[in-house]
Amino acid sequence: MLTRLEEIRHEITGERLTLIEFARKLRQDATDPEALLWACLRGRRVNKRKFRRQHPAAPYVLDFYCADLKLAIELDGGQHNTTEGKQHDKAREALLRSQGIETLRFTNDEMMRHTDSVMNVIWNRTAITPQSSPSSETDAPHEKPQAAK
Repeated sequence: MLTRLEEIRHEITGERLTLIEFARKLRQDATDPEALLWACLRGRRVNKRKFRRQHPAAPYVLDFYCADLKLAIELDGGQHNTTEGKQHDKAREALLRSQGIETLRFTNDEMMRHTDSVMNVIWNRTAITPQSSPSSETDAPHEKPQAAK
């Protein structure tokens, strides 16, 4: 989302914002659902995991990203419900998946109306260590090591 001045600059000079400039702009113009989720994630508040907001991951900017888990969290507005939006999201997720990045998606409405439920999903997903990601977990129970006698 460009300001009118940036749109005019782009029309006149053809200059585009770099991915980093665009990410900075998105941070400044956070939506209410993004601001709410950031308030919940910042400062390692969820399972002591560090999240970044509006993280550049060429050619995209991820709403929220946890590098140690390679986990992206996306908040979707109404534009994601269109056929074009769904196709774009599918291609985006495929590219991110090819880079080993998992994506959790929530709607803006879910974040605003069901914050606790959204945070429970995120909490449970971030409790998983990188070595025991969902794809590598087995159904066998893990036994606690016993102290030597």
